[in-house]
Amino acid sequence: MKNILTWAVFAAASAVSLHALAAGNAESGKLLVEKYNCASCHGKDFNSPIDPSYPKLAGQHQDYLQHALISYRRGNDGMNGRTNAIMAGQAKVLTDKDIQDITAYLHGLPGSLVLQK
Repeated sequence: MKNILTWAVFAAASAVSLHALAAGNAESGKLLVEKYNCASCHGKDFNSPIDPSYPKLAGQHQDYLQHALISYRRGNDGMNGRTNAIMAGQAKVLTDKDIQDITAYLHGLPGSLVLQK
C-alpha cells in the first residue's frame, strides 16, 4: 500500500512538472523569435507569411507547433522528421526549452486561423 501511495504522489508531481515544462515562457519565446528572425518568412504579426505555402503561426495550438519544430530539428534522422531545408537549419540549434518558449509565445498571439466555417 505504501508503494502505491508513493507512486501516486510521484505520478501527480510528474504530471504537474510536465505541464509546467510544456507551458514555456512566452517572454523568452518573444526574444527567440526576434533572434532567429522568424518574422522574415512568417510575417511580422505571424499571420501574414511572405509565401502562401508558409504557415500562419499566431494562435496555433502549442502542441502542434512543438511537434513541428521537433520534427524539423529531427529532419531525416528519425521517425516523423520534416525535411524543409530552411526550417531544418533554423530548428537544429533549438533546445527543448527554446521550443517550449517559442511555441508558448506564438500560441499566445492573436491568430487569424479559422477552425470551422
